[in-house]
Order: sequence, then C-alpha cells, then structure tokens
Amino acid sequence: MTITQAPGKTTTTQAPAPRPRVNLEPYLYLLPHALLFFVFTVYPVGYGIYIATHRWDLLAETQAFVGSEYFRNLFTPGTPQFEFFWRTLINTAFFTVVTVPLLVASSLGLAVLLHRPIFGRTFFRAVFFMPGILTVSVMGILWRWMFDNQIGLVNAARELMTGAGPIPWLSTEGLAWIPIVVGTVWWTVGFNMTLYLAALSNVSQSLYEAASLDGATSGQQFRYITWPMLGPITLFVTVTTALASFQLFGQSLVITNGGPSRSTQSVTQYITEEAFTNSQYSSAAAMGFVFGLFMLVLTAAQFRIMARDVQAVEQK
Repeated sequence: MTITQAPGKTTTTQAPAPRPRVNLEPYLYLLPHALLFFVFTVYPVGYGIYIATHRWDLLAETQAFVGSEYFRNLFTPGTPQFEFFWRTLINTAFFTVVTVPLLVASSLGLAVLLHRPIFGRTFFRAVFFMPGILTVSVMGILWRWMFDNQIGLVNAARELMTGAGPIPWLSTEGLAWIPIVVGTVWWTVGFNMTLYLAALSNVSQSLYEAASLDGATSGQQFRYITWPMLGPITLFVTVTTALASFQLFGQSLVITNGGPSRSTQSVTQYITEEAFTNSQYSSAAAMGFVFGLFMLVLTAAQFRIMARDVQAVEQK
C-alpha cells in the first residue's frame, strides 16, 4: 500500500495483489493418463461417431454424410438391422439374466463352504479357481466336445446310464444354451469365489460368537451377519458379472457359432459379423453406440438399486 500526499489532502492507493503461481506439478502427473485416455477413448469414440454418420467405404475416396440413417435403421421394423440387432440383444439379455444369479449364488455358496476349516480346503479352492486361467477358446472347445451331438461325454454318460439315444444339444434351440451357460459358470465362478473369500475373512468372528451365545442358528447367522456384511462385495460382483455377461462373445462363437438359427448369437457377435463379414462398418458402429448406451443405462440403474439396498442394510 502506498500513501500519496497532495496539497490539502492525502490519498491512499492499494498496491496490486501478487498473482498466485500456478502449480503445474499435479497436471504433469495427470498428463500420461490424459494422453492415453484421449488416444484410446476420446479419439476412438469420436471416430466411431464419424463412421456411424457416414456411408463408410474403405475403397472410396470420400465418405458420404448420411446423418442418423444407420441409427434409424435400428428402430425401423422391417430392416435386417432391426430384426437381427434386437433379436441378438434379447439373446444376450437372456444369457445375462440366467448366468448372473447362478454365478453370484454359486460363488457365494462355495466361498461359505470353503471358508470353514475343512480338510483340503486349499486344494478345493485351487480346483474351483483354475478354470479361470483358461482362454475362452480352450473353454469353448472343451464344452463343445462335452455336449457334442454324437460323441460328447454328456451323451455318452447318458447312454451308459439310461440306454437312451443321444440328444442334439448343439443343434436344438433352447438346449444349445445349456453348454454355454454351464461352461460360463464353470469357467468364471472361481474368481467371484475368491472375492467372497477375501470379504469373509474380514468379518469379525466375535459377531458369530455373540450370535451363538444368543442362540442364533447357522441360518440366522448367515441372514443377519454374513449377508449384510457381504453387501458391498455382492454389489461389486453383481455389477461386474452383469457387464461381463452382456459382453458375451467367445462362448457362443466357439460352442455353437451362434446357432441354431441365431438363437444363441450374442449382440457383440452380430455387430462383428455386420462389420467384418458384411462390410457394413457404419451400421456396425451405430449398433455399437446403441448397445453401449443400453449397457450404460442398465449398469447405472443396477448400481443405484443395489447401492440403495446396501445402504439400507448398513443403516440397520
């Protein structure tokens, strides 16, 4: 602050405040992630929108702008895109509705059993976890052979026990889902089981001891202690399992190749077919955006509902 004296009066002027220095260090730490996020997320999304709004032809010098034509095809009855996209989306939703409860329940049940001090529990934990290290192609080939219409192990065991003829599992609508669902549960149950085992190890044993002194049965202890304490991990397992199930691709491709009559074809498998078999890149890009938006809305709704239930249990 400076003071200026003039004849007959004194004026005071405020000195300008020093400008704050910008600390660039946090932004330098964020820069690598920002570059990767732009290169692998922002740019592909923007380029995908460009392809979906143009009639994309790899051999053409210019790509004609068509606006929302390919998006409208997905919502216009009578177009092949409308018929096959929504049919395969229903197939994927059916697979998700069936597998998510099975995976959550089976992984939780195995974790509760193998959390107890039983003989050989380390061996059984490894047995249930080991299928998860297989690639989807190996898993698919294994379960395709297991349910083969003629030489499959399931048909051979059935014929040995009952004397009945083979069942055409892979070529019958409805039955073709069985090897896909069973194989997926066998393949992925070990990972969720491990998550539940880690969560169970964090539950204080004093809670069970106090419940036992009060006369609570094992079922009551599970209902009022184990299940509420596993609420956050159950939310995580359910959301991640649903996301993985909606991305069904390899199992149906290897085991049934989407058949019979596209009854087991997933939406991602159809999008891939539309792009790389039919060379309809713009149509496939539009399908990808619609499917991605559907998954985003579904996941947000699922997370909101289950998070509210977890908070209600914790408040109790």
